[in-house]
Amino acid sequence: MKKLLLSGLSAAILLGSFNAAWAEDAPKTVNIGYQKANIFALLKYRGTLDSDFSKQGITVRWVEFPAGPQMLEGLNVGSIDLAATGDAPPTFAQAAKADLVYLAHSPANQQTEAIVVPENSPIKTVADLKGKRVALNKGSDVNYLLVSALENAGLKYKDVTPVYLPPSDARAAFQRGAVDAWVIWDPYLAEVETHEKARLVKNAEGLVPHYTFYLASRKFADTYPQTAEKVVDELKQLSDWANKNPDGAADILSTSTGLDKAIWAKAVARMPFGAERMTPEVFKEQQALADKFSENGLLPVKVNVSSATWSLDKK
Repeated sequence: MKKLLLSGLSAAILLGSFNAAWAEDAPKTVNIGYQKANIFALLKYRGTLDSDFSKQGITVRWVEFPAGPQMLEGLNVGSIDLAATGDAPPTFAQAAKADLVYLAHSPANQQTEAIVVPENSPIKTVADLKGKRVALNKGSDVNYLLVSALENAGLKYKDVTPVYLPPSDARAAFQRGAVDAWVIWDPYLAEVETHEKARLVKNAEGLVPHYTFYLASRKFADTYPQTAEKVVDELKQLSDWANKNPDGAADILSTSTGLDKAIWAKAVARMPFGAERMTPEVFKEQQALADKFSENGLLPVKVNVSSATWSLDKK
């Protein structure tokens, strides 16, 4: 009986030690960067991640950014642990020596970014952009669309005059005719199509995949792998909900951004949500982007995208 009691006591101590170790393996706070118009905004306003993490004693701190490049600067300096951006920002962050990892990606969503011109513009094709002023957010995913579209039309990046502006400033420049074309993504694309009757010249179909990538600092992902994996799982569940409830997703994103729900309904209709683990094929596509940018002088150095691979097997 004494041995049995000791055995039970030892088991209890071991179990207690295991639980303590597990508790220590969870962060007290998770800092997540988001934009008002992306999937993390949906996650923030639905509150499911906050609720689940709260049960584990984890506080979620949401930090808003105007665009992907600025968000990944925050990831690089340690002000956030997790982020979601388009294709291009991670390559610029890697070029700047940011120690990030790719956790997962969305489905390709090629209809959600496009080159647009005013309704009565004489520009009909990408080739007509030669010598024209084209507004875009530097270092964003639409930068890749523009480079690829020009190349496909037999033009070089230097054949146009890029006007680097954030979406709000680009919208104003487009409206007053200060630029000839605008390369932009949803929901800004849906808004300018609706309110300014902007005409689509070319979207990403047949040119670039256009993913959203879910990223983490390597330090965070390696130190708290279960927490990082839990966020990806939450994104999967959220995506299932959003794909089945586009009206509800449009309502939340309208609240987040202040844009009319009708604008978001148009954007969500062509925006597949999802969270899939990275594959060699997706890394290969992302490497093609990085190589294209370095060839055109947009990236100052060559980037090895696969160096940002993350594996749960590390823990």
